[in-house]
Amino acid sequence: MDRRKFLYQSGAIAAGSIIAPSLFGFSKAPRRVKNAGLQVYTLREELAKDFAGTMKKVADLGYKNIELFNYSDGKYFGNSITEVKKLMKDLGMKVRSSHVLTGISMPDNIGTLTNSWERTVEDAAKLGQDYIVCAYLPDSERRNLDDYKKVADLLNKSGEIAKKAGVQLAYHNHAFEFENMEGEIPYHIFLDSCDKELVKYELDLYWAKRAGISPVEYFKKYPGMFPLWHVKDMEAGEEQFFAPVGEGVINWQEIFNHASTAGLDYYFVEQDATRDNKPFASIEKSINYLKGIERK
Repeated sequence: MDRRKFLYQSGAIAAGSIIAPSLFGFSKAPRRVKNAGLQVYTLREELAKDFAGTMKKVADLGYKNIELFNYSDGKYFGNSITEVKKLMKDLGMKVRSSHVLTGISMPDNIGTLTNSWERTVEDAAKLGQDYIVCAYLPDSERRNLDDYKKVADLLNKSGEIAKKAGVQLAYHNHAFEFENMEGEIPYHIFLDSCDKELVKYELDLYWAKRAGISPVEYFKKYPGMFPLWHVKDMEAGEEQFFAPVGEGVINWQEIFNHASTAGLDYYFVEQDATRDNKPFASIEKSINYLKGIERK
């Protein structure tokens, strides 16, 4: 958590099944989700060194759907939208989603909910994305419930602009949104206050587990509101370190059995850190395990 938090706040990210179509406001046909995706934050160091070469290795492992991060002023890791789109086409992959920040505490970063948002969602549409996701709230943006309410208002406004561009806005959680604050659960402010057509949710299943909440219970209480998942596993033990999918304590078959209730559209493997600093080996293990889940 501290490592990820540092990377976000330092600007490393900003500068560095079956689905019910009516729930999204788009004319998307129902389908069973297949083809594991990857949130490429997992390979952030490799991408910074060799963007195209890293993406080629991802494609070779069998990943078809990509969720990007590090959008800034019309580029990803120094590559224009046109260049990224061509690379994805050449590799047989598609960018389905991307991560951005609110920009509230980093107003100079170009490509956030508060700085050049219209251009950001237009670029997302050019890439063919279905989604764009608010990835993280730094400490200074979530000091109290009023801060969360302000973010909820921003999500609604941003979601309206995104929808006009044909892109669905979503919000990605960590564990802190589920911690009691002033007698309330902050995550519920988003779920209950945000317009259900303008704001959906990308449920990070590792952080949900770490927060002690049941994803399936949320799927049942808020059906169709979780079209995106982050699929990452958790080691047994007190440290609760990240693990390749299938090698940890999370019951993936049970969760995937409720994909229809969740409204799942895409899921993305992500592993924030690895024990041996070998992320390619980890994401290969994850996709091989998930192929078995998809067949059931």
